[in-house]
Amino acid sequence: MVTLLYKTKLEVLPFSYKNEPIGLEYTQKWSGRQYIERLDKTGLSVSICQLRWYTALFNRTFVKLGQWRPHFLRVWFNCGVVFGLLAMIMSIFLLTLLVFNTFRQQPVDQQVLTPVMPGINLPISQMSYYLLTLLVCGILHEVGHAIAAVREQVRVNGFGLFIFILYPGAYVDLSTEHLQAVSPLRQLRIYCAGVWHNFVIVVLALCVLLILPLLLAPFYGTGESVVITQVTENSAVSGPRGLAVGEAITSLSDCRVTSLDDWSTCISVSMKEPTMGHCMALNLIKDLDASPKNWTRTEKSIDCCNRSSSTHLCFNYHTKTAPHDKFACLPARAITERPMCKLQSDCYIPKGDVCVYPALDNETKLLQVYHGRKPPLLFLGHPLDLHYSVVLSNYVPKSFAIPLNLPYVVETFSKYLISLSGALIILNVVPCYALDGQWICHGFIEIALRSTISDRETRGLIYTVIILYGTCLLFINVVIAMWALFS
Repeated sequence: MVTLLYKTKLEVLPFSYKNEPIGLEYTQKWSGRQYIERLDKTGLSVSICQLRWYTALFNRTFVKLGQWRPHFLRVWFNCGVVFGLLAMIMSIFLLTLLVFNTFRQQPVDQQVLTPVMPGINLPISQMSYYLLTLLVCGILHEVGHAIAAVREQVRVNGFGLFIFILYPGAYVDLSTEHLQAVSPLRQLRIYCAGVWHNFVIVVLALCVLLILPLLLAPFYGTGESVVITQVTENSAVSGPRGLAVGEAITSLSDCRVTSLDDWSTCISVSMKEPTMGHCMALNLIKDLDASPKNWTRTEKSIDCCNRSSSTHLCFNYHTKTAPHDKFACLPARAITERPMCKLQSDCYIPKGDVCVYPALDNETKLLQVYHGRKPPLLFLGHPLDLHYSVVLSNYVPKSFAIPLNLPYVVETFSKYLISLSGALIILNVVPCYALDGQWICHGFIEIALRSTISDRETRGLIYTVIILYGTCLLFINVVIAMWALFS
């Protein structure tokens, strides 16, 4: 402490000579030291575009997990070694095939690797799922390494998390001396444990997707309708008289809707087929007709209402005595409540009924959306506008207290786990510098070639050639993926 004060006086004197505050430099240096000491105590470290956190708090947990059921863990991580070898072969084959097809000018739409770029091929609304999935997959990957290391008598120094720009990740610090001292097979159990756990994540996420209806059955109903989870603002179906979140859609005109597949089918059918008509008595048509005397008719469009009313629509019909089309401006709500008809013969002709059809162009349709409230919503426009105006779910809550978006969250998170964890497997098993595949490849070469090729330098040459090939292969695939994304 005395030395510290003595040095401080020597450093501060020139500043006091220039009328600067006596303790300014001392305060700045002391604050800097305090900041560094606090970072060291908390395990935090800050560098350019990166924040790291390192701790030994979980070491005891790793030891307990690594010592739990030793025989089971040995079989478990042996399965990981087999999977690591098969995954490495498959990954090299797929990436080589993609490069080969690219140079042969074959389509590369279905790529093995696809870079994820927020705002380009990843919606900003999905960023939270993406980042959380990266963190979960990274943590479980490194936990696999740590548990396998304890199982193989390799010391775990610590565990850490990092954020590089926006992307989170994890890492585990193993004793290099202990790791190099164990046999190649024991090393492989440690190296392959990460991708093995990523594969387990994929399997578990697939199982969740398959049994999700069964898991949610006590809380959500399926197979009878679909529920609205989101309505696009300022769309044709928004507003107090439009569709509302939480309402169940049961049918679209005469097309029954019991699932999202039914909804897509109904939208597709409504685009291809003409709008259904409605049976109406001739005398009632004449009574309700509100057509102005001078209504407009062109080659492209017919508007016998002259847009004079938001509740009326121009309809056309014909009779046996007058086979040519006639037009009438009729109230849309009253007409759509009448029985549907596709042909004139569908109506009760002896009573004087005719089939009236909306006088619309080929793309515009008049659809009835049955959404649990009466009367049904009348939609006039292109069916795709209706499709993109709402977000639907197969899971209809059985109570108002049950959240609408829970099934969507579980489904989306499971799909991200499958996609990203699978991508981590493909990347990590490639025999490339700085990836798990580098050490996995080394372990396999030592086990497979040690008995046949006794020369260590020859084995090292084979290892180097494979690593160079894997590194170049991965680099070319990344370039191809980036080119396909931005071209």
